[in-house]
Amino acid sequence: MGGQPLYLEPRLESRLRSLVHSPQLLHTLTDALGSPLNVLVPDQLADNLARFRSVYGTHHLSGQVFLAHKANRSSALLRRLAATDAGVDVASLGELQHALGAGLTPDRITATGPKNPEFLWLAARTSVTVSLDTRDELEQLATLVRKYALPRTRVLLRLSGFEASGVRVLTRRSRFGTAVRETAPLLEAVERHADVLDLVGVAYHLDTTSLSEKALALEGCLRVLEECRSRGLRPRAVDIGGGFGVNYLADGGQWESYTTALTEAVMGIRPPLTHGGHGYGLRNEAGTLRGALGLYPAHRPVAAAGYLDELLSRSAASLGGRPLAALLLEHLYDLHIEPGRALLDQCGLTLTKVLEVRDDEAGGPLRIRLAAKADDVALEDHGVLMDPVVVPRHRMNADGTGTGPGADIGPGTTTGSGTGTEPVAAYLFGNLCLEADLITRRTVFLPHRPAPGDLLAFANTAGYCMDFHTTRAQHQPAARKVAAWQEGDRWRWCLDDQYWPTTPVGGAQ
Repeated sequence: MGGQPLYLEPRLESRLRSLVHSPQLLHTLTDALGSPLNVLVPDQLADNLARFRSVYGTHHLSGQVFLAHKANRSSALLRRLAATDAGVDVASLGELQHALGAGLTPDRITATGPKNPEFLWLAARTSVTVSLDTRDELEQLATLVRKYALPRTRVLLRLSGFEASGVRVLTRRSRFGTAVRETAPLLEAVERHADVLDLVGVAYHLDTTSLSEKALALEGCLRVLEECRSRGLRPRAVDIGGGFGVNYLADGGQWESYTTALTEAVMGIRPPLTHGGHGYGLRNEAGTLRGALGLYPAHRPVAAAGYLDELLSRSAASLGGRPLAALLLEHLYDLHIEPGRALLDQCGLTLTKVLEVRDDEAGGPLRIRLAAKADDVALEDHGVLMDPVVVPRHRMNADGTGTGPGADIGPGTTTGSGTGTEPVAAYLFGNLCLEADLITRRTVFLPHRPAPGDLLAFANTAGYCMDFHTTRAQHQPAARKVAAWQEGDRWRWCLDDQYWPTTPVGGAQ
């Protein structure tokens, strides 16, 4: 392996750690329902929501937390959300229908994303708040409301293209929203259609983790709200979207060690760390490092609710240098947020069964074939690098006899069902007949050699990594979903679409 294993150990909070320490349950589930299998923990969603609500309390703010439905299509998660005081952000007609069917009332739903007439009609018909990206979309909605005698519809104006005064802050362009410099004609359209559209506020959606860019956008929204008030409009909310991030790894030092070693491997200073020398955006051009590391910052000390707290504490330079939270409070504006990944942190894992373990003829990393496709796990499609957890089929004694299912959690563990107890390096391959079907491009380090029948559990996949890329290519099955919850020291489960907030009380399955 060339030196110490470069582990990227997943961060596991109590519920998810308890779940991966339940090997008998996990093997029972995959034996019954197949591999891959997605296991969701709906109760964790309520805990994550409470953390965001705590930030609201710290800053004395009101407003709604909307789960970004696009992050996961699970019915169990949506129904558990309906049992809280939070809402949902829907970005398609199907998501809106799903939200309504899960028990969320229209006042707890906001419609965003690209919209067709059917989506706009149902949103207006059911009195859902609509976030509008363009003046054309506004005109289309107003026409529908008039034509079909729909209720006066609450709308948000989504903005983009924010600019800083003084020190320049680099901001990326967004395909969503109207540029701030074009606000005047947009507000004129709102005034013209005031009989059918009720402006409740403004919003933004930025595909960035930069606090500076987010703070600049919120500051810009506050200035637009002031312009609305000067026109006699009565906006009362600002929606700042999502992008609060997740801390995926348990150890920041491991992340620093890995990214440093990856750079050295790209430069040829050490052996390759990836299949085919893939550089994740980095490349060696005649001895010079080029490109940019295209990976999610998997270890993030400030993420989720902590990120929101830091954002609200930022000062608004063009508004007297006051903290953003104080400005929201002084004007009695509601703050709406749309976390997806952050609200689903620790809410699930993906189980895959080991089919084959082969030694590389050249003495390189093991080649492990899983009963799953790369699309079923999709961590790398989102730039997330993280080790799977080995869940052995059997725990072995020193004499080689089995003692039943057992799990190895974290690096350095030496008991298991494999033929060796030393750490191993491996490439993880999928079950498609394609050279490109790689579960991981990077060399993964495992605490011991797994065996066919063992499980690899990929933790924290509920946010975006379960549904966005999954397919049924080559007639391979897509991963099924189950919901799991704790009753005392026991785990219970049911199929995802059978879960309701009353299920744990009823004792199904």
